[in-house]
Amino acid sequence: MPTFFLETFGCQMNVHDSEKVAGTLISQGYQQVEDAQSADLVLYNTCSIRDKAEQKVFSRLGQYKKDLGDGKVYGVLGCVAQQEGEAIFERAPHVSLVVGSASYRRLPELLIQLQAGNRRVTGLDNDTDETFETELTRRGNPYRAYLTIIEGCEQKCAFCVVPFTRGPERSRSSVAILNEARQLAEAGYTEIQILGQIVNHYIDSDSAGLTFAQLLSRMAEIPGLRRVRFTTSHPSYFGQDIVDAICAHPNICNQVHLPVQSGCTRTLTRMFRGYTREQYLEKIAMLRAAPRTLALSTDIIVGFPGETEDDFAETLSLLEKVEFESIFSYTYSPRPNTPARDYEDAIPDEEKRRRLEAVHETQRLIQSRKNRRLVGNVTEVIVEGRNAKLNQWIGRTTENRVLNFAVGEAAPERNRLGTYAWVRVTGAFANSLVGEMIPASKSEEAAELSRPAKVGWSELPVLRSVS
Repeated sequence: MPTFFLETFGCQMNVHDSEKVAGTLISQGYQQVEDAQSADLVLYNTCSIRDKAEQKVFSRLGQYKKDLGDGKVYGVLGCVAQQEGEAIFERAPHVSLVVGSASYRRLPELLIQLQAGNRRVTGLDNDTDETFETELTRRGNPYRAYLTIIEGCEQKCAFCVVPFTRGPERSRSSVAILNEARQLAEAGYTEIQILGQIVNHYIDSDSAGLTFAQLLSRMAEIPGLRRVRFTTSHPSYFGQDIVDAICAHPNICNQVHLPVQSGCTRTLTRMFRGYTREQYLEKIAMLRAAPRTLALSTDIIVGFPGETEDDFAETLSLLEKVEFESIFSYTYSPRPNTPARDYEDAIPDEEKRRRLEAVHETQRLIQSRKNRRLVGNVTEVIVEGRNAKLNQWIGRTTENRVLNFAVGEAAPERNRLGTYAWVRVTGAFANSLVGEMIPASKSEEAAELSRPAKVGWSELPVLRSVS
């Protein structure tokens, strides 16, 4: 039986892409292995969102060649594969397979070409008629599943390479999505994370014509699903109907990721983001006014070409005004095939780093302050891991906070991964909480605040997608 090793870098969509690739390979008779040395086929699923991504890929490929030697087939998948194309063969001659995310459905035929001795096999079409779902998916988590509802992007933000690497926007039908969600719930998955480059710009390709908010509500009504998350949203398409759906269904997680990128209207205009600082703050006011408390997160880019000190000060003031529960922040890096690559007034790297550190420190203080307010609260977590050294379980709240907790001496020792527990917060740090699990005798009272459901399990199945 041929074997494969798959290494993944990037966002949740890349992780889900690797699940699709693994499922397809397994369906073709391959066996997945945990180390590259024992693999016949070595695959590297790549991300090109950050600076020098392609250099890092070629460095990694060179290391593979040095460590593993001949006798293996090497392949590059994902965004860098789409971005660099056949040029990868020239810079890394030991690579035989280059496949962008739009071509994973074609993997069986591409594998046949490899087996026939073809040393340069490509799949680089951005097929606008497909939503990049594969027939089989090898899911890497027994209780949480990713589900893509929309692929590609047509926003063409000045800094972003995604429209080039992922292609134009296209949505799956609501019928296919809901059928797959039901199948996942029946297989024992209790949490679904809905994915899309701009997930809230979903346009139903079925005659039902569901809006994104309606799709969320329908999914929340599926028996067995205790949590439904979604990412990533665009501010321009976030409306009151989505807020209403979250508030109407306790199992839709009350956490919204809404990337702002900059707190300065002048910079937002040059980024082609399609909204002003004031318009973004109006969206935040709508979210903060919801009857259900919503945890907010965002993306921040510092050092965009032409960003003045005053512009940057507006970003810091936006952080203070909004008080996000968490952020993801980066220094600007020029990407190929993007308008901003040709912008003048580049910010020196040293200044970018200074501004990024200022963002980190500002947000650290905000998160520390907000998390301290949670001490004494009781919240439900899904158990994701264990810290044996500290004798703690690692949980995640519906607001997407990490909460490490002890179970207490009276609680029975057992594997709690994938189960749900009620925990009282006893301490807070900038990036996590600590707590103690509520005894079973008191959990019933706490559970009245949440929709109860029996936790199901599966043996990491390969599930057939519904198209």
